[in-house]
Amino acid sequence: MTRPPTRSTEGFDEAFADMDGWPASRVLDGLARHQEQAIAAVRRALPELARAVDLAVPRLAAGGRIFYVGAGTSGRLGVQDGAELTPTFSWPRERCVFLIAGGDAAVTRSVEGAEDDREAGRARMHAASPTRDDVVLALAASGTTPFVLAAAAAAREAGALVVGIACNAGAPLLDAGDVGVLLDTGPEAISGSTRLKAGTAQKAALNLFSTAAMVGLGRVYRGLMVDMQASNEKLRARSLRILSRLSGRGEDEARVALEATSGDLKRAILVLLDGVDPAEARRRLDAAGGVVRRARGG
Repeated sequence: MTRPPTRSTEGFDEAFADMDGWPASRVLDGLARHQEQAIAAVRRALPELARAVDLAVPRLAAGGRIFYVGAGTSGRLGVQDGAELTPTFSWPRERCVFLIAGGDAAVTRSVEGAEDDREAGRARMHAASPTRDDVVLALAASGTTPFVLAAAAAAREAGALVVGIACNAGAPLLDAGDVGVLLDTGPEAISGSTRLKAGTAQKAALNLFSTAAMVGLGRVYRGLMVDMQASNEKLRARSLRILSRLSGRGEDEARVALEATSGDLKRAILVLLDGVDPAEARRRLDAAGGVVRRARGG
C-alpha cells in the first residue's frame, strides 16, 4: 500500500514548545526568525519560478488569463496578489480569474468543508473555459487539497499552463501541472498554522511570479510603473514624477505631455524622449506590443 507523503507543514517545532510561557519580545523574535526561513524557501525555489515565468509570458502576451486557485489562506493570498495587478500594471480585470474554495464568501471567512469538494473544483474550472493561452497558479500549502487538485487537472486537460505551488515535498500538487514549485517551509511555530511561514512563502512567491511576468510583458520600464492606472491624486503625481525622471524634463513639460496623451504614460514617454506626436507614439507602441523599450528601438 502506498503511504501518503509526510506533511512537514503539520510537524511540530520543539523550539516553540514553551512559547505560551514566553514574553512577547521572545515570541516575536521567534516568529520573525521563522519568517526569514520562509523567504529562504522562496529563494531555493527561484529556478522553478523562473521556468514558470518563462512559460507564462508568451501565453499571457497572446491574450491569456491568470487564474488563482486555492482554498483558505492560499486562496486569499491569490486574491490579494491578483487584485493588485490592475492598479499597478493595468492588467485587465477580466483577465484575472479567482477560483477560491467556497466562493467569494471564503475571501473574508472560513467556509468549512469547501476545500474537500473535488467536484466543485472541477466544475468551476470548466465553467471558466480555460484555454491554451491561460496560466493557472494552483496553490495549497499541504499540496493535497482536493478542490485545488481537481481544478488543476481540469485546467491541464484544457491545455492551460498549470503551476502547482505547495509547501510539502512529494505533494501531489507539485506533479499536477507543468511546473511544480516547492516552498519547503517545514513545521510552523504553531503546529499546522500555515498562515504563518507557509503563507509568507506563498505570498512572496506569488509576488515574485506576477511581478516578473509583468516585467516580461513590458509593463515596467527602467524600474518604473509605466502601466499603472493614475486613478487618484497621489497616483497622478506619481505619473508626473515618473515621466520627469525618465525624460529629464520638469513637471510642467511632463504635465503637458500627459494631457496630450490623455494620461497615457507610455505614449507620453515617447512624446518627450523621442519627440514624436501622440499619434506616432501610439503607432510605435502598437507595433511593439506595448513595450516601451522595443518601441524606442531597444
